[in-house]
Amino acid sequence: MTTMLSPEIVTVPSLVDRCDSCSAAAKVEIVLASGGSLVFCGHHANKNAEKLTPVAARITVEDGFEWATQSPPA
Repeated sequence: MTTMLSPEIVTVPSLVDRCDSCSAAAKVEIVLASGGSLVFCGHHANKNAEKLTPVAARITVEDGFEWATQSPPA
C-alpha cells in the first residue's frame, strides 16, 4: 500500500526565479520528495498542478497567486 502525504504549502511575498518551462516569472516552486526542485510560472503551475502535488515535499506559492490545488481563503 502506498501512503500519500500532503506537501507543506508556504506563501512568500515574491519569487525571483524564472519558469523552468518558458522563462516567465515564477509563481510556484516545487521541492520534490525525491530531491531537487522545479519552478513554474502561473500557467505551467496550474496546467501541471495535479501531477506535481503527489511528488512534492514542499510547495512555495507567491502571495496573490491563485494556484489550482490551493483552497481559496475563507
